[in-house]
Amino acid sequence: MSLISKNEIKTIKSLSDKKYRDSCGLFAVEGEKMVDEALHSGFKVERIFRKEEIGEQAMSRISSFSTPSPVLAVIRKPDHIAISSYGMLDSILSGGGLFMALDKIRDPGNLGTIIRICDWFGVKALFASDDTVDVFNPKVVQATMGAIFRLRFHYTDIGELCKRVVSGNGRVYGTFLEGENIYSAGLDNGLESPSLVVIGNESEGISREIKGLVTDKINIPPYPDGESGSESLNAAVASAVTIAEFRRRLCT
Repeated sequence: MSLISKNEIKTIKSLSDKKYRDSCGLFAVEGEKMVDEALHSGFKVERIFRKEEIGEQAMSRISSFSTPSPVLAVIRKPDHIAISSYGMLDSILSGGGLFMALDKIRDPGNLGTIIRICDWFGVKALFASDDTVDVFNPKVVQATMGAIFRLRFHYTDIGELCKRVVSGNGRVYGTFLEGENIYSAGLDNGLESPSLVVIGNESEGISREIKGLVTDKINIPPYPDGESGSESLNAAVASAVTIAEFRRRLCT
């Protein structure tokens, strides 16, 4: 049975802290599916620990689960997650496509689920404001169910992103109570120029700064219309409904 050193255990446990993840450039994933996804991606897998090799006690110490998974991998964070270069933004947006931007999303489960949604519906890239929860937070990573290894993701200035989309003859969509019914509104899937869907903070919605840059305000109506029982939709649910409607238009 292979041993795992005390320093390795300390390092892996420390990866639950964002400051440590940032300083060492590493993050961890757990579970056979997640590790397999990592191995088949462009991410660099630094080390794999298996329960049958290091023992159940050691695996319990490094696992973030109440019931330790059979395998854990330590992975190198990719370069250029944060984008400050406008030229790079223009390069990503070139050729059009459907994109999504997150304005101050704070809940790890929401971010992880939104990454899965974007992966499922073929969103070209997902952007997030700097004050959005860390994409390498263990709860985010696990909630993606492997989509984190397939979807292009960047932190950037969402205001500048919106401006670059508009300057490229694209549209910026945002969900608002006063917006047009999404099921009757004109929606552009970005076949010729970029289309960007902005999802706002869980409690405050889209910020005032970004609201002023939205070109198309849309609304997901309750049913029956005007008889909402809930105050609003969860950010991840709103993302799924919105992106699904964009993609549905390609099939009609």
